[in-house]
Amino acid sequence: MIRIALCDDEVSTLNEMQDFLGRYCRERNREIVYTSFCSPLELLNEIERGVQFDILFLDVLMPGHNGIETAADIRGYDSNIKIIFLTSSAEFAVQSYTVGAYFYQLKPLRWEIFSQVMDSALEKCTHEQENSLILQCKGQFTRIELRQLEFCEVIHRTLLFHLISGKILESTGRLDELSRKLSPYNNFLRIHRSYIVNLDYVQSISYRAVTMTSLTKIPIPRGKYNEVKDLFLGNAFRNGEVKI
Repeated sequence: MIRIALCDDEVSTLNEMQDFLGRYCRERNREIVYTSFCSPLELLNEIERGVQFDILFLDVLMPGHNGIETAADIRGYDSNIKIIFLTSSAEFAVQSYTVGAYFYQLKPLRWEIFSQVMDSALEKCTHEQENSLILQCKGQFTRIELRQLEFCEVIHRTLLFHLISGKILESTGRLDELSRKLSPYNNFLRIHRSYIVNLDYVQSISYRAVTMTSLTKIPIPRGKYNEVKDLFLGNAFRNGEVKI
């Protein structure tokens, strides 16, 4: 389910945006949930409470707390939301991209441009949702692409996500639940009660451990070597790799 937020101090603009979204859902046969905010502070309160949105249409010129400042605050909680700025002036166009703008749309709104931007943003959101995980790390929501995940380990109630870049993200949760979420992906294997590995990044296997591309060694439980070896080779075969 795609969730969209609309934030503009002009009620007429909010009404127009709601009409556009309604038309978009009918013409594209899409189911979208959207929430309107007349104040950026109301929007920020919702996000601070943990409410997540996939796309945000945000007015730039608002009294008190403008759109650029609001977007900067939002980025402290959510690095993945697609922010589409709406404004009657091009003055802040360059500045908008310093807070990760997805698009900068000048008013008055036009259906043709709106529908094109929605098509693009939804396509990106759908792709990310199908091939990524959203983690809550130190109060901030972060999306990681599965192809970036080398392995994950659990220490007590802390999940440590080791990325191929060398970065480690911390989140709370259970490895059982993570394993369930990753089960549709053949390249992820719970190799040990405390580890899930991405088979794409296994460099070598011995009877006692697998060695990842980062040279991290992860133990193989006694009697599980043949199973791990067969799954590793099966994954390599699916990827078109040659065994000599």
